Amino acid sequence: MGDIKNSEYVIEMRNITKVFPGIIANDDITLKLKRGEIHALLGENGAGKSTLMSVLFGLYQPEKGEILKDGEVIKINNPNDANKYGIGMVHQHFKLVDVFSVLDNIILGVEPTRFGFLTKKEARKRVLELSKEYGLNVDPDAMVENITVGMQQRTEILKMLYRNNEILIFDEPTAVLTPQEIDELMEIMRGLAKEGKSILFITHKLNEIMAVADRCSVLRKGKYIGTVDIKDTTKEELSNMMVGRDVKFVVDKEDAKPEDVVLEVKKLCVKSHTHKKNVVNNVSFKVRRGEIVSIAGIDGNGQSELVHAITGLERIDSGTVELVGDDVTHKSIRYKNTHGMSHVPEDRHKHGLVLDYSLEQNIVLQRYFDKEFQSHGFIKFDAVRKYAEDLIEQYDVRSGQGPVTMARSMSGGNQQKAIIAREFDREHDLLIAVQPTRGLDVGAIEYIHKQIVKSRDNGVGVLLVSFELDEVMNLADRILVMYEGEIVGELDPKKTNAQEIGLYMAGAIKNNKAEGDKTNE
Repeated sequence: MGDIKNSEYVIEMRNITKVFPGIIANDDITLKLKRGEIHALLGENGAGKSTLMSVLFGLYQPEKGEILKDGEVIKINNPNDANKYGIGMVHQHFKLVDVFSVLDNIILGVEPTRFGFLTKKEARKRVLELSKEYGLNVDPDAMVENITVGMQQRTEILKMLYRNNEILIFDEPTAVLTPQEIDELMEIMRGLAKEGKSILFITHKLNEIMAVADRCSVLRKGKYIGTVDIKDTTKEELSNMMVGRDVKFVVDKEDAKPEDVVLEVKKLCVKSHTHKKNVVNNVSFKVRRGEIVSIAGIDGNGQSELVHAITGLERIDSGTVELVGDDVTHKSIRYKNTHGMSHVPEDRHKHGLVLDYSLEQNIVLQRYFDKEFQSHGFIKFDAVRKYAEDLIEQYDVRSGQGPVTMARSMSGGNQQKAIIAREFDREHDLLIAVQPTRGLDVGAIEYIHKQIVKSRDNGVGVLLVSFELDEVMNLADRILVMYEGEIVGELDPKKTNAQEIGLYMAGAIKNNKAEGDKTNE
């Protein structure tokens, strides 16, 4: 059929159809990837982007359609076949072994051996060379469980490079990264394309597509909408193609009217599991009813541990946490849940959902013991079903089989919406939202931002932890910046900009105007 040189496309997916129970995930989709280009795949949550890429990576077999590489039809039965054809994938939820080192993760499955014994020396050298060549700066000897999410992602990229993959699939690669890491990743992607690698980049962040992609194909509800050249399009046009309507990128909100304190954190310290320093060091702040306090910072500066300490997922070494005047420092998670705290966790799989439970079971996880849902120790299944159906409709949670869908089988964005629905709907005085729109498309983000502002206006205190500077600037009434476990600045979003916040985030400047120390205003 065509020799490598004549085929303009390194990969063609023609007329791909993939069906799951109750849903056509991909409906006759054709996608063509040119050699050496960065091709974005854009679409709402559940539009079928990840499914299409999973077909290319051999995780799913399509009901209809064919895949061509360099003009030749190929059959990809599993990821090992994909690797054989030079196709690699960085998944949205990384596939790494936590208790292995970075190096062991990279060589997993292609371990170098000599006379039957593992020889890591050469592999380690090659990993360091690749890491240097592509500016990845990864420590091969670090344990995966001790490194930041950004570093885990770089480990995944190195896994592909180590296997000499030439077609690289990135599934929502920036969902977990900080602004600085995103810029670095974009540089890495440009470098890879320059070296002749062809990149498929699944995302719904329009700014990134405009910054880095050559072309963009749009999917909506499982169907192919079209492909555009980035130099000839706008953010507005892309979002319209994606959701079928115009989307507002700015949150409408009145000025905050803060009232009494719902959360007071005093001199909180959490020890690190890995080194001598405290990962949360002497942090104090307040959140009042009717305001959104946002914690900004580069991932890995103690934000996660701070939230875990407040919500009860992590032990507090010293300091106190008060919820609506009640000292809850050492109270159970259930006590906090039933006394006014709602929590949208950062890791939706680990702390947000029981993946092998149905959607309706997940929705009543913290309330199944309420009178509304149980009687004399027996669960009222009809009440649970009705409640779940109401929330699914209200929050537009899309899934193949409604309330009985397994949480594991839903798209990441819809898993997130299910958690949001559950946490926003129960009675609460304080809402802690960590990366609440991670992995969501512009339509869903717009909706969730509105819900957060509505919560605030209904007298809830909101603590928002986000690594998305746009989100922080858009939603916050006050911004606290965390750096190396401490709060290094308190800023007014009306009087600051992304550059200034970035300097605080990088530790370049500090201001000592912490809560309670307003003398130098």
